Amino acid sequence: MAHSHSHSHSNQDENARRLMLAFAVTATFMVIEVIGGLISGSLALLADAGHMLTDAAALLFALLAVQFARRPPNARHTFGWLRLTTLAAFVNAIALVVITILIVWEAIQRFRFPQPVAGTTMIVIAVAGLIANLLAFWILHRGSEEKNLNVRAAALHVLGDLLGSVGAIVAAVVILTTGWTPVDPILSILVSCLVLRSAWKLLQESVNELLEGAPVSMDIPDLKRNLCRSLPEVRNVHHVHLWQVGEKPVITLHVQVIPPHDHDALLGRIQHFLEHHYAIAHATIQMEYQPCAGADCHLNELHSPHTHHHH
Repeated sequence: MAHSHSHSHSNQDENARRLMLAFAVTATFMVIEVIGGLISGSLALLADAGHMLTDAAALLFALLAVQFARRPPNARHTFGWLRLTTLAAFVNAIALVVITILIVWEAIQRFRFPQPVAGTTMIVIAVAGLIANLLAFWILHRGSEEKNLNVRAAALHVLGDLLGSVGAIVAAVVILTTGWTPVDPILSILVSCLVLRSAWKLLQESVNELLEGAPVSMDIPDLKRNLCRSLPEVRNVHHVHLWQVGEKPVITLHVQVIPPHDHDALLGRIQHFLEHHYAIAHATIQMEYQPCAGADCHLNELHSPHTHHHH
């Protein structure tokens, strides 16, 4: 690593501070929106509070990830506690789906039996929610030059949330000007779709990680081809296992090579290639001079449709 350790720590502290602030703002207003939604009878506000819950949760996971990344691995948890945030994200995604179903169900009831909605209370709280979102987004976005995935994801969440607040404001304006209350459940369903979208994405990502799936952005056949192309000594790459712990990709692979003069130098070049091109810092490489005899070595070759003629 080029920079000193203290620098990355102060950066982490800065990230943690931003996330903490944004979390405090979002969580506070979520509570206010729930209370406001119950008082005014507005479902759109409650749906937006559900959306804010997704934000608060995203911010909390990001914060936990920063904290847990600091805890050193031990003999029992050799990767540290990074997976805990993945598990939390999974639970959060399921909770969001449940919230969405409840809100849509309630909206359908309201189409059948319209409820009175206090437009003034609703608009005041919706506008306050919008301001809270803008504030949280500003807090996070100042940190965007730091390419922390969690902080970026949280900022995107908050941006999606702005739409929810706008929806609640539109519903309030319509109710105040025309008195047409069905606009409230209609917009609450729209906001619920937003919530469902982020929940679905979260569910996909966390399940992929919990099932030891390869990071979606990485193409293993492509990695194998590039490695053979870039390093002339490398004849064949097989038995590749790639997975993700927290945000860190981890890889194990067998590499059949032409016997090198300097074994360690070649190993170093393979590691550098993986780190440089694929940002994989944690690689376990088994170098072989003969074709691999292991029965399971050709698993990858058989199941991957891309690797027919590339050797």
